[in-house]
Amino acid sequence: MSLIRALSKELEARSDDSLRALFAARPDLISPMAPDFAALAARASARVSVQRALERLNKPEMQVLETLHLSTNADTGHSISAAGLKKVIAGSTLSALDPILAKLQELALIHRADPPAGSPATSSRQRFYLPVGSLKDVIGIYPAGLGRSYTELVRLQPAFAQRVVQLVAELHQSGAGIHPASTPMDAALALQRWTSTPENLRSILATAPERTVGLLDKFGSWAMGAVPQAQRRASVTHESHDVGPIDWLLARGLLVPLDAGHVELPHSVGLALRGGAIVDDFTLTPPVPELGHTSAALRRNAAMGAIAEILRLAGELLFAVREQPLATLRSGGVGVRELRRLAESIRMGVHETAVLLELCAMAGLLRLDVDSSTWVQPPSLEWLTLPRQEQWLWMVNAWLASERAPSLVGQPLTGPSTTAHQGAAGTTINALSAEAQRPDAPVVRRRVLEILNELTVEAAAPDGKAPVLDARAVMQRAEWSQPRMSRRFSSLVRGILEEATLLGLMGSGALTQLGAAIAEARPEQAMTILGEHLPAAVNHILLQADLTAVAPGYLAPELSETLLLMADAEGQGPASIYRFSAATIRRALDAGQDAESLLAFLREHSATDVPQPLAYLVQDTASRHGRLRIGTSASFIQSDDETAISDLLAEARTSVLSLVRIAPTVLTSSASPKETARVLRELGLSPAVQEAEPAVVRFKRTTAVPGSARPVYTAPRTAPPDDDVDAQLLVLRQHRGVRSEAGGEASTQLGLETLQTAIRLKQAVTMNVVDSLGNANTETVVPVSVSGGRVRVFDPAKDTERVLSIHRIIDVEPAGDLRS
Repeated sequence: MSLIRALSKELEARSDDSLRALFAARPDLISPMAPDFAALAARASARVSVQRALERLNKPEMQVLETLHLSTNADTGHSISAAGLKKVIAGSTLSALDPILAKLQELALIHRADPPAGSPATSSRQRFYLPVGSLKDVIGIYPAGLGRSYTELVRLQPAFAQRVVQLVAELHQSGAGIHPASTPMDAALALQRWTSTPENLRSILATAPERTVGLLDKFGSWAMGAVPQAQRRASVTHESHDVGPIDWLLARGLLVPLDAGHVELPHSVGLALRGGAIVDDFTLTPPVPELGHTSAALRRNAAMGAIAEILRLAGELLFAVREQPLATLRSGGVGVRELRRLAESIRMGVHETAVLLELCAMAGLLRLDVDSSTWVQPPSLEWLTLPRQEQWLWMVNAWLASERAPSLVGQPLTGPSTTAHQGAAGTTINALSAEAQRPDAPVVRRRVLEILNELTVEAAAPDGKAPVLDARAVMQRAEWSQPRMSRRFSSLVRGILEEATLLGLMGSGALTQLGAAIAEARPEQAMTILGEHLPAAVNHILLQADLTAVAPGYLAPELSETLLLMADAEGQGPASIYRFSAATIRRALDAGQDAESLLAFLREHSATDVPQPLAYLVQDTASRHGRLRIGTSASFIQSDDETAISDLLAEARTSVLSLVRIAPTVLTSSASPKETARVLRELGLSPAVQEAEPAVVRFKRTTAVPGSARPVYTAPRTAPPDDDVDAQLLVLRQHRGVRSEAGGEASTQLGLETLQTAIRLKQAVTMNVVDSLGNANTETVVPVSVSGGRVRVFDPAKDTERVLSIHRIIDVEPAGDLRS
């Protein structure tokens, strides 16, 4: 029977509660709504859906599933039970396997099947299973880390097929217990029998060179390895001490060359190395890492210091961007030169500045002005006026939800984008560029926090202590809890821990109380903890006679912003020094301040009197400020008649031009020359427009940037809404027990399943194919391969091969011995 039809029958027999559990675990199955159980089974068997489901399985569940896949054959109806799996999973028990099989069945990754033909009568009391048909494609060519069989390697590796007969003959002549063969397939079967048991393999390795066994141990978890000159020839007749381990193994077919640099350990050899078991490291308990400890006080102080520091630095960064927006590269992102300028202004390292810049952009504290291609601060930014606890939560929520990975900035580009960016932007990832985008970052970030919380709770550190966690400990747990996602974790986990430390979710290498509250989705508790322990902001400074001010702690945001306007910050940390100069005072005057307001601000916020040198500096700079004035003008009006100029100024209808007299015979206007000429012509005048080509082309642009809403993080929803589930169950109930022809997506999946089965068994199928004119033709052909929406078939009647588009095939039925 078709695997999809078998799964459809099993799903139809389930209770509503069982289907609810399935939809909660695999919400993609009902998005959009499935019309019937056949379509539901087709979706559950689809490659993408199965791949998503496998990402949520832990290591023992994956080991059982991969072993079941290796131990069954849907084409021959060879299913397997928990008792059969127990024989090939070392260390397993029925009590451990049965719950795992039940979960895999609940997830619709496996389904019940009849016992294999010839099974003893007692097996009727056991439950036998088969996996979904797409599992082989999803797991890959090395399930459970074991290689392919000799017969498959002969079929897929032409170079090995040409040599395997001679290899077996040489082994036979050297006295090995292997029978000679006349065809590549017979030779492959002979090698398979020769290496089929652990005892046989130990006998073969008895005469191997030193380090051979150690080399084979490196293939314990993966069947393929990199070997220089893997296709070199080696002879069995050489003495062991004359050749190295690689040559010795290649000469005996224990390693099979794939290309010039890679070899594969065949399935039977890998199985024998594991003592005949497919899985030799089965355990239901995750590994427990060895962890150090730090004091809870040190952890808390480190976290509070990090939070106060990042809020201060974010304020300084925003001030620096307001003073000079960040220009972007033509290829996107902020270049190294701009980043260095920003790093110097806030006195940080380039990488640290890049991470902070990314965090601010994540939180919407910066926005890209598409008209000017610069990063600017949105007007009326709410974040600047919030209490520090809320500022922190704003940034944490944005970090959790963002699909960007800040710590990737500065790392080498990999993949196809490398070549494209080498010429213009170098070979590293730029800040705020598209290359730092990672769609799975929120999921990985959330999972890393959950793992940190799990390890912290499990460690049960003594009072006053907290376990120190690092990337190695997180990866060890991630590889056990979600092995299919371990590669995603490996590229992001170090950066996530670095960013969590900056945000105070980790302190002194340990998960903080704030981090635990965020991991458990309790932001209100995190706010309460932060309010109790975060030092209050300082609202005063210490002015000194050397034209400097000392901040005795983290300053309040409004005090820090005004102080940065009239002085340059020096140093780093809470006790920063601010230096006054004529240039910084002019900066404050340019912003609309005057001498009296500056001195009043200093008197209000200084714990000491304003030093006389500083007061003189402010007053002297203000007295010289504004002697020369700079304004803007879009056009000018010139006339030799002073009276005519005076009349224009007095004319009410010229008020729209914002005229200003700068000389007896010259007026300036804020309007363009064409607009100015139009207004003058309406007054009955005949102006001559003289427009010289400007040196710089100026574009009219909108400088206002939309304000940012406060980010509120909600964890990704893993289960569909109850209303959607109820609606789906109602549709399925209407089709329960109704025998209908499979159509739509179910028909497509069934057709592909029939084609793939026919390819494996090399049998014919009958197709109903529509040509370009819409005419349907029935053909009996032998499918050869399916890929990319096309199927290559052999037509026995015409003795030719051709390629058909799958979308033109409206029906596929097995012919000959194939049955559905």
